[in-house]
Amino acid sequence: MILGILGPQGTFSEKAARQWDDKAELRYYDDIFDTVDALLRNEVESSIVPIENSLEGSITITLDLLMEHQLKITGEVIVQIKHCLLSKGNIQDIKIIMSHPQPLSQCRKYIKNKFKGIEARPVLSTSYAAKLASESKEIAAIASVESANMYGLKILTENIQDVNENFTRFVVIGKTTPAPTGKDKTSIIVYLEKNRPGALYEILAEFAGRNIDLTRIESRPTKKVLGDYVFYIDIKGHIEDKIIKETLEKIKSRVRMLKILGSYPAANPAANPIANQ
Repeated sequence: MILGILGPQGTFSEKAARQWDDKAELRYYDDIFDTVDALLRNEVESSIVPIENSLEGSITITLDLLMEHQLKITGEVIVQIKHCLLSKGNIQDIKIIMSHPQPLSQCRKYIKNKFKGIEARPVLSTSYAAKLASESKEIAAIASVESANMYGLKILTENIQDVNENFTRFVVIGKTTPAPTGKDKTSIIVYLEKNRPGALYEILAEFAGRNIDLTRIESRPTKKVLGDYVFYIDIKGHIEDKIIKETLEKIKSRVRMLKILGSYPAANPAANPIANQ
């Protein structure tokens, strides 16, 4: 298996990939767009990208790419995120703190309280921030313990995220739907077209009336007109389950667009705090 992930080495995406398949060959890309594009160009068999964080919410570029392309979610991985402050030098040497925008947001209070007046600069990934920090004592990176070991950095402070219970859900993206396992999840996108009273309720009632559990629902702008939205919905069950198939057929007749993003094995609920919140 060849997996595309966000690089360079040492990212949380790499950790997710190792949890998913520790024997896979990994190929590293600069950003989420390139990671998904590698799959579209058949450079990799699957790609792993973040889709949701328990503190900061959804990764919107991932949602948009799933909307734009004919790809399938084939699995999910939940990774606990523990951010560290890394540097070649000491705390008093630091003039710039670098990381991916998500970790910078997840450590906002720590940065504000401990580093007033210090620039917080976003870069493409946590491990790229660590790589830059290895080149100057004036740069600190917010990244993982693995990045510290990889780039020869000191761990100045551990667990600096504003909330200790910090988890990111990654999705495995491919081109085929896995067979049912009995513990599956299905992701869909629904476009109502007209925001008439009760339109969304009618869709949700189809699930409720059949006791189908919705684990997530979120709206995203269509980018066509202000106030026009699509809805991303995760449900328990597989597309091949009779009740799921019948429900989606019923919903399809009520909406302008129904896109099935995939049915895939759900992450272990015991290790899935995002779904249990």
